[in-house]
Amino acid sequence: MKIRTVLGDIDPGQLGVCDAHDHLFLRSPRLPGEELDDPAAAAAQLRAFAHLGGRALAQWTPHGMGRRLNDLADISRATGVHVIAATGLHQSVHYDPALLDGIRPDELFMDELTHSRAGMIKVATAFHGLDDHARRVMTAAAEASNATGAPIGVHLEQGTSALDVLDLLCGALGVPPSRVILGHLNRSPDPWIHRRAAESGAYLAFDGPSRAHHATDWHLFESLTELLDAGYTDRLLLGGDTTTAGARAELGVPHVLRALRPRVERQLGPEAATAIFITNPARAFAAPWS
Repeated sequence: MKIRTVLGDIDPGQLGVCDAHDHLFLRSPRLPGEELDDPAAAAAQLRAFAHLGGRALAQWTPHGMGRRLNDLADISRATGVHVIAATGLHQSVHYDPALLDGIRPDELFMDELTHSRAGMIKVATAFHGLDDHARRVMTAAAEASNATGAPIGVHLEQGTSALDVLDLLCGALGVPPSRVILGHLNRSPDPWIHRRAAESGAYLAFDGPSRAHHATDWHLFESLTELLDAGYTDRLLLGGDTTTAGARAELGVPHVLRALRPRVERQLGPEAATAIFITNPARAFAAPWS
């Protein structure tokens, strides 16, 4: 098993302390004026992250949203931080319709996983359900994951639709749950849904802390504690999901290690912190790359 980074494949044991969901580059017509498109600023974020002990970051920015793969490689090389890049597609609202009309998702995902340094697939739900675009993209993602073993990271809109995703990807389409990372569960702190998702064997990503308009930090440790007490320590991941220039200025990528990791160690214990930041990401992002 290997983890595919923008600089090549590494052994899972080399990954180290990992931010399991973040963005160094991103642009969307839904976020005008909030683009993350400055290589120098991205490098500064990653250096600050490394200074706090960070050794790896999974960038979930998918195809067509300003990933800047060459810049990611340059920044990774300059900072010594492993970067995992994503193929995949976000919700249709983040794209010009003409771009989507010209894409064959099944061909795109396979090509970027095998020839373009992508190490995961990003997909997204609608709010409380799966629209036609989500089903099309997830079907292509499942084909690519079943062919390569690549993990699939799922943007759950406002934290919803986790069980719908698992029914489709793992039930109908045959993706092993251990290859699925469910993102944004912090935005919908429903313990019943969290336990059902963890029982499936999927990874649960609590990402995007300290957002005033989401149920985040003040529910985060309650949610984590419930899952730890239920025996699901090995399913948990944490990330920052820095998607805008404003979020970067307020907190940025280093926040996960500066504020949350010390609290995880104090409140949940060092074993839980090691699992959440090191052991679990090393398993979640590994695949049998040839």
